[in-house]
Amino acid sequence: MTRVLVLNGPNLGRLGSREPEIYGYLTLSDVATTLSEDASEGVEVELRQTDDEGEMIRWLHEAADTSSPVVLNPAAFTHYSYGLRDAVAVVVGAGVPVIEIHLSNPHSREEFRHTSVLSGVATGVIAGLGIDSYRLGLVAALRRA
Repeated sequence: MTRVLVLNGPNLGRLGSREPEIYGYLTLSDVATTLSEDASEGVEVELRQTDDEGEMIRWLHEAADTSSPVVLNPAAFTHYSYGLRDAVAVVVGAGVPVIEIHLSNPHSREEFRHTSVLSGVATGVIAGLGIDSYRLGLVAALRRA
């Protein structure tokens, strides 16, 4: 069985109620249900969320150690976390795909959101498609696993 880690950064535990005009009304539970329904037989989707940078880094190390493909919505960590960047590089360097995703299009928002310190080391980036960013991220991660 292939396990895909779907990792979510800060404030995404508030998905559905936080700025729904930007992020939509679906919750992380809705995302988990959708991805589990989309997953083919033999694929386990494990969705996690944290507001803690260190915990996210440990999860990425786990992905490298277990060869688990990653769909990563780093949220605010996107713009400043060099520790997270290094952890993504470890995973990708181990031959495991990390697909960076965003619900909204960061390039159509505030200027500080235009820069991702992770994109340069991620396997690929999908943004601006709402829940379809997760769905396409899952497909991409599995195709590259």
